[in-house]
Amino acid sequence: MSTAPHDANTADTSSAPATLWSPSVADQAASRIAHYQQWLEQRHGQRFDDYQALWQWSVDNLDLFWRGIWDYFEVQADGTPEPVLASRAMPGARWFPETRLNYAEHVFRHASSERPALIVRTEGTAVREVPWAELQRLTGAFAATLRAHGVQAGDRVASYLPNQPETVAAFLACASIGAIWSSCAPDMGPSVVFDRLSQIEPKLLLVTDSYRYNGKVHDRRDTVQQLLDRLPSVATVVHVPGPLADEQALGWRNRITWQAATQEDAALRFERLPFDHPLWIVYSSGTTGLPKAMVHGHGGVVLTHLKTLGLQHDLRVGDRMLFLGGTGWIVWNLQIGALLTGATTVLYDGNPAWPDDEALWRFLDEQKITLFGCGAAFLMNCMKRGLRPRDFAAMPALRAINSTGSPLSIDAYHWVYEAVKSDLWLASISGGTDIASGFVACAPTLPVVAGEIQCPELGVAAYAYNDAGQPVQDEVGELVITQPMPSMPLYFWNDANGQRYHESYFDTFPGVWRHGDWVRFTPSGSAVIYGRSDSTINRFGIRMGTAEIYRVVEEMPQVRDSLVVDLEYLGRPSFLPLFVVLQPGDVLDDALKAAIADQIRTKASARHVPNAVYAVDEIPRTLTGKKMEVPVRKLLLGMPVDKVASPDAMVNPQSLDFFVRLAVDLNTPA
Repeated sequence: MSTAPHDANTADTSSAPATLWSPSVADQAASRIAHYQQWLEQRHGQRFDDYQALWQWSVDNLDLFWRGIWDYFEVQADGTPEPVLASRAMPGARWFPETRLNYAEHVFRHASSERPALIVRTEGTAVREVPWAELQRLTGAFAATLRAHGVQAGDRVASYLPNQPETVAAFLACASIGAIWSSCAPDMGPSVVFDRLSQIEPKLLLVTDSYRYNGKVHDRRDTVQQLLDRLPSVATVVHVPGPLADEQALGWRNRITWQAATQEDAALRFERLPFDHPLWIVYSSGTTGLPKAMVHGHGGVVLTHLKTLGLQHDLRVGDRMLFLGGTGWIVWNLQIGALLTGATTVLYDGNPAWPDDEALWRFLDEQKITLFGCGAAFLMNCMKRGLRPRDFAAMPALRAINSTGSPLSIDAYHWVYEAVKSDLWLASISGGTDIASGFVACAPTLPVVAGEIQCPELGVAAYAYNDAGQPVQDEVGELVITQPMPSMPLYFWNDANGQRYHESYFDTFPGVWRHGDWVRFTPSGSAVIYGRSDSTINRFGIRMGTAEIYRVVEEMPQVRDSLVVDLEYLGRPSFLPLFVVLQPGDVLDDALKAAIADQIRTKASARHVPNAVYAVDEIPRTLTGKKMEVPVRKLLLGMPVDKVASPDAMVNPQSLDFFVRLAVDLNTPA
């Protein structure tokens, strides 16, 4: 078991964290969570003075809380919602075992002619709106095609498509009949896609021939053929045309076109399924080994996304939600969940900085987006490039920005309020693919404090544990979940005895979910994430999360990005290298190295000043934008690069070249 990062002398304590925004009394009263609390008082006589009290009640009374979510959002189902929780064991909790429902049915109950279902922006094409009637027609037609091709409840349907309306309609069609959806983004290479899809043996595969990104057309015809050569389970290929669709005849077996698959109108009908019937299979974003294939259920996702998007994110009927991310990242699944609330989902397919750095921000303004979500790296990159969106995009409709994927630096918090919009709810959130939701996230009734995540989500028993398995407050510990959640994975695919599932979360603290993040909960209930516990820096017996180093290094104007790894291993002398990406025109000379060391010494920890600082062109990142700390560490300790990372699982595989050369130098005897 690892020791929590040392929390003393790890931050600049000269001033209290800054409160950057607080909701007005009117804002709080208008929020859905305020309406929910009024409902609780009227229905159950429960009254809470603040969010912390509401959260505590929600985790102390799981059955009452989740039954309340069921009733408040008027979940449509057959059977009875009692019992709510037939088994509390983790893993193995059983929720609402006497009910049958369907995810897609809960989407289409919000169909309306007054607002579009989707707004779509794809590189090289005009923005278009997809009415609810069109989405419903496409979904019903494709569901009929699935049935005609022998796809039944429980069969797997896989997608290798961009972020476009056809992808949404295909997913909803699968959900409507009980087929299990699984998606890979077309920027993933063949080995990464094969590692995922070979595990689940899809019966039908949706593919595209090409897609546009950053002003270029990317050909995927050969990749699709490679996949089909290695996936004998695929009986039908549905071709959704891309930019290269007309260039040559395609020899893919059993191919039908999307147009043919949706040509005939068919009434959309919904199969009500057991609460824990699989909805989709999603994957861990690991860089080596087979990714974990996590199965989530219809009921768990419906309930959790209604709660998360409706109450925590305050998404309302008529809102417009855009969350940047490809179809292989869990935020795609989350943004489709916006349809469950009556909001419009906005699909943005392509590079947000194309044709220029202002493109995405102008789009937010023009399309009246109310909630914008992105990876923290996107906001920090905009900040480092000196953008001031408020100077060219007023964005009066924008109410909230969500940031996820990695901790958001304190200076990025300030940048949002100074350069984007002053009256804005900036919510840093942390959860993951594992639960298709958040552990610690946001609430519209709470203030925004720089560097802090507002709160644990309702119904999520999130705590920090020390090594002894005891909860601690205002100390850094392992992020754990002590009570079951409806959206925890039902199981991992091809994990018959549940061993891999158990090892992933429950080996450290029996019966308690350990997520693998360092976290500190403040006395007010907010949270600070300190990075992954498996990439903690251990210097002279004192541990620190990598996020603490990034916060102080990346607030320097010369530094655009950074990566730090700890190479203390098996008795080797401690060696801590720091890698930085500099702003154009800056040079890593002795003066800047000294300034970086002083920044870390004075604002983070004197024990964690790096032994060496290297300038690199790029920091290696996964396809979902995560810094590849553990793979780089293994590489620098001498592990072969092909055992460390798959290029197809990276957004910038060429970035490893520097580290390969450095590994040779570090591991060659003097």
